[in-house]
Amino acid sequence: MRVLAAMSGGVDSAVAAARAVDAGHDVTGVHLALSRAGGTLRAGSRGCCTIEDAMDARRAADRLGIPFYVWDFSERFRDDVIEDFVAEYSAGRTPNPCMRCNERIKFAAVLEKALDLGFDAVCTGHYAILRTGLEGALELHRASDAAKDQSYVLGVLTAEQLAHTLFPLGDTPSKALVRAEAQERGLTVAHKPDSHDICFIPDGDTRGWLADRVGAAEGEIVDRTGAVVGTHEGAHAFTVGQRRGLALGVPAADGKPRFVLEVRPVSNTVVVGPKEALAIAEISGERFTWVGAAPTASEFACHVQIRAHADPVPATARRTASGVEVVPDEPLSGVAPGQTAVLYAGTRVLGQFTIDRTVSAVPAGV
Repeated sequence: MRVLAAMSGGVDSAVAAARAVDAGHDVTGVHLALSRAGGTLRAGSRGCCTIEDAMDARRAADRLGIPFYVWDFSERFRDDVIEDFVAEYSAGRTPNPCMRCNERIKFAAVLEKALDLGFDAVCTGHYAILRTGLEGALELHRASDAAKDQSYVLGVLTAEQLAHTLFPLGDTPSKALVRAEAQERGLTVAHKPDSHDICFIPDGDTRGWLADRVGAAEGEIVDRTGAVVGTHEGAHAFTVGQRRGLALGVPAADGKPRFVLEVRPVSNTVVVGPKEALAIAEISGERFTWVGAAPTASEFACHVQIRAHADPVPATARRTASGVEVVPDEPLSGVAPGQTAVLYAGTRVLGQFTIDRTVSAVPAGV
C-alpha cells in the first residue's frame, strides 16, 4: 500500500512510520504545520508542532529513507480547532481541542488530501488497535498498554476513516519498548519528552490566552440559591469542578469548600456549590458519531468515559430522536458541557457525543 505517515516529530510517530516501512508499504512522511508563527520554539515538553518538531520529523524520515514533506494546515487548524475552542469557552462549555484536531484535521483534512493524492492509508503513532469484527467490519479497540491508550481521542473516527488508517503501535505492551526500538533504529527522538497541554498554548496559561481573545469582565459568583458569594474577573477562566482561584467573600454555612458547578456566559455568572453537587446522574448530547456500525438496539449497556485518562464507568445508553442519553450506574464527577463522552463495549469503541446537558444527582434544594 501507499501509506502517508503523519510525523509529529515525536518518538511514537517516528516508530510507527518505521514499522510501516518494515511491513513493506510504500511510505511517505508528512509533518503538519499548524501554526504560521514560523519561529515558534518548543518549551520542554509543552506543546507540539513547533519548528523543532518539524526538524525532528525530517531527521527521522531521512533515517528511514522515505520522502518527507511539510503540509501547511495552519488556516484550517485555526478555523476548525482554535476558533472552535474559543467559541466553546465563550459559550460556557469545556472543549477538548485534541478531539477536534483528530476529527477535523488529522483524520478529515489530511486523510482527504492523502486519498486525493493516491495514498491508500494514513499511519499515525496513536496507541489504539484496529480489529475486524465478526461481521467483517473494522472496529476500534483500546491499546494493549492501558497507560498509553488513546482510543478516547480517536472516538470521533468514522467507519470510512478507519478503513484508511493504520495504528502500528497499538499492540505494543509499553512506551518503554517504543523508545528502546527508536534507540536501536538510530532515531534521535528516542528519548524526546512527550508533549502535553494544549499545543497552541505552549506556556500552559489557558486563562491568560483566553482573556486576550474573549476579554475579561467582572461578574458575580453565586451559590445554588442565587445568593452572591463573590466576584470574578471573567467567567471564561472557570471550568466545572474547579476549586482553586474562587476567592469567595462569603464562606459556606457548613464551612466546607465549594466548587464550580456551572458557568453562565450570557450573564457572566459562575455558580458554585458543595462537592456533592458535582455528582452527575445523567448526560446527553445531540452531536454524536458512531465508530463503525451504530448499535442496533435503542437502549444498550456500555461503559462511558468522559476524559482521556478517566476510568470508564458502567452505564446504560439510549438513542433518542435527537441524540444520545447516558445514565451511569454510579454518578459521574465534575462533568462539564462541551466535554466528550466516549462509549465502549469492553475494549471496543462504540462512538462519542459532545455533552450538551447534565443532570445533577443532588437536587438544588438539598
